[in-house]
Amino acid sequence: MNTVNQIFTDMIEIKGSKFIAFLMPISEYEEQMSYLRSIHPKAVHFVSATRSLNEFDQIVEYSGDDGEPKGTSGKPTLSVLQGHELINAAVITVRYFGGTKLGPGGLVRAYAEAANAAYAQAELLPYEKLYTQRFSCEYTNVSMVEYEITQKAIRCISKVFGERGAEFTIEATAEKLEIFFDTLGRAIQKI
Repeated sequence: MNTVNQIFTDMIEIKGSKFIAFLMPISEYEEQMSYLRSIHPKAVHFVSATRSLNEFDQIVEYSGDDGEPKGTSGKPTLSVLQGHELINAAVITVRYFGGTKLGPGGLVRAYAEAANAAYAQAELLPYEKLYTQRFSCEYTNVSMVEYEITQKAIRCISKVFGERGAEFTIEATAEKLEIFFDTLGRAIQKI
């Protein structure tokens, strides 16, 4: 399985209608949907599909036709995510109507083609399950902790300073977390 960590876009035009597809990490889906609706006020449809893993490692899928005939837009978009084995990813396709109806078959092809065009622009990353871990350390160890976070390419979600030291929340693969905690040993305390 693969995923993406930024937004990729492409546009196709069929019989005057423009289909602008955006492939993105699922974490950006809600914000991007609102943003795209605000900057494309004359678009007639905002078709979407998402594919992600839940906390039990089960695949959760969604597709929405946004007013297009049922099954002609969201499902073909979702099929592109499935076919390319993308996970934790979403596609939003903005449609501007060009005056000519495409019919059900034409819509299916157009939305699939638009999603595939955005996919063709993407830089794929292998999917890795990430875990979140909280820990604390004394102030004297903060610079050493920050150094190890950077060296091991671990994502720091938050860092909060308190009376007794700093509290970190980090995210990484299980393997990276194990190496990180082994390296720092007693300098940190898991929460």
